[in-house]
Order: sequence, then structure tokens, then C-alpha cells
Amino acid sequence: MQAKIRVQRYDPESSEQPWLQEYDVDAPERYSVLDALVKVREEIDPSLALRCSCRAAICGSCAMRVNDQARLACNTRLSSVVEDGGTVKIEPMGNQRVVKDLVVDLQLFWGKVRAVQPYLQPDAEPGPEEEFIASNESMLNLLTPMGCIMCGACVSDCTALEVDENFLGPAALAKSYRFVADPRDGKSGERLGALNEYGGVWDCARCYMCVEVCPKGVAPMDRIMELRESVMASGAPGTPGSRHVQSFANSVARSGWLDETMLAVDSWGKKNVPKLLSEAPLGIRALRRGKFPMPAFLHHKRPGHRNVRRIFERAEAGKE
Repeated sequence: MQAKIRVQRYDPESSEQPWLQEYDVDAPERYSVLDALVKVREEIDPSLALRCSCRAAICGSCAMRVNDQARLACNTRLSSVVEDGGTVKIEPMGNQRVVKDLVVDLQLFWGKVRAVQPYLQPDAEPGPEEEFIASNESMLNLLTPMGCIMCGACVSDCTALEVDENFLGPAALAKSYRFVADPRDGKSGERLGALNEYGGVWDCARCYMCVEVCPKGVAPMDRIMELRESVMASGAPGTPGSRHVQSFANSVARSGWLDETMLAVDSWGKKNVPKLLSEAPLGIRALRRGKFPMPAFLHHKRPGHRNVRRIFERAEAGKE
């Protein structure tokens, strides 16, 4: 097949801004995106910089954005992203500093992972007297997060990390779940307390992008949601994120639909007057655009709200 490979180039020694460069490639149907890029580098332009190793979707080093979505280049068939004679756009991973062309600096990624202390911390000092026997069920629960190959695809497309670099990010939080849920770890309480702070589990926007792009089915957002439940079950101090979740659930359970006004008030805390007043400009802009929520005193119970309440009651009973 014939394809045009449009690659984002960047050379800090010769240009301050990235640019797109197009290459015409004659590629067999079996070619992956990585095969096509290697062909470009070896036969057309040896200055093209990219990172790859195993070429078998194991090492994760060839993660990059293909047609605006993070993928493993070795695990993406070229014909699946471009038609014969068409054009495919290839860019470096997002949310990380570009070193050159398709190579990014992974310092931010690994810094986030190190921040969650990704190693077992048993209670016993200096060590257990005998082998710790973990149940088969608990180990099976860890198989999904342990499937992560640290490719950084989820970090690349994380919309929360894009606007707030303080967010730990999906890869680090999925790794944190792996240890919080491990029965051999003795620091789950401390871990959950740290994840309850700014930059932790409550900063996830639930956009599903990390789930969409993960090549190994780790589903980081699902792990983050499980961590949220663990934080709340642990009795950790209330934060705007946890209060937001609780207010949402209480509102829907009580009336059958969401009371948006009280959601904002409950999230920041009814006694946190300075913070509530600081949100006044946002409320005024929403009012001008006809987006201001219904006042709390006008919020009424929807027909059938008792059925919704029963759903909540059964869900709570199922946790016991």
C-alpha cells in the first residue's frame, strides 16, 4: 500500500518550533506504524529520531500519538489507521517535554510513579518470621494493574494532567492501586491518606482517555475509581472531591436527580464562605449564559424517586 507519513519534527538545535514533514512510503500490508517509521529512517531520512526496542508490545518504548491518539507504534497496523494513498499523522506523546522528533523526556512520567512509592512496605520490622501467604483471590485482583508496561500512553492523553501538572496521573495511580490492594503491604492507610490530597484520586476528570488508549487493558480510570472508594471507606478526612461524590449520591438518592446548586456548596463545605464567594464570578458568567443551576429551594423530587432510592439501598446492602 501507498501512504503518506506526516511526522511532527522537532530539533532543538536548529528550530524553536516543531513542524510537520511528509514522507511517501510504499509499505506491505503487514507493516506496522513502527515498521513504516523505521523504513523512513533507514531509507529516506536518517535524521528522524524515534524510540523503539522489542517491537512486540512488551517494552512500551515506541508509544507515540497516531492520528491524535496515543498508541504503541509496533502494535498498530499501518492499514488500520490509513487507507491506501491516504495520510497518517504521527506525533510524540503529549504532556511530556519533546527531546527530538518523536522522542520525549520521561522524567515527568517516572517522577509521578516514584511519588507513589511503588514497592511493598510490610508492617513487620525487620521482616516477617515466615512466608506471607496471600490468597489466590487477592493476587488475581492484582493481575490487571500488574499488566502495565509503563509505556506512558495514558499519561500522554490524560486531559487532567494536561491542565494540572500536579496531578499524579493515571499510570502512577494505577500503580498505587497495585500496592494498596496487595494484602502484603502494611502502609495502605498512609497511601490512601496521601492520595486523598490535592493531585491525587479526586483530580481525575473521568474522561476515559486512559482506558481508551491503554494497550494492555489496565483501565487506569477504573483503578482510580476503586481507590476513591477505598479512600472514603478508610475514613480519611473529607476533601472537596470526596464531599462532591457524597453530595452527588445523596442528592440523587433523595430526589431522583442532581441538585447542582447544593453540589457546589457541599463540595467546598457550607462553612467555607471565602471559597464559596470566590466562585461568585463563575456563577455570574453561568447566569448570563443561561447555565445557572436551579436554586436549591426550587429543587423538587422527581416522580419515581423512591425507585431510585431503592437502587441505592440495594447497592449499599451489597457492600456489606
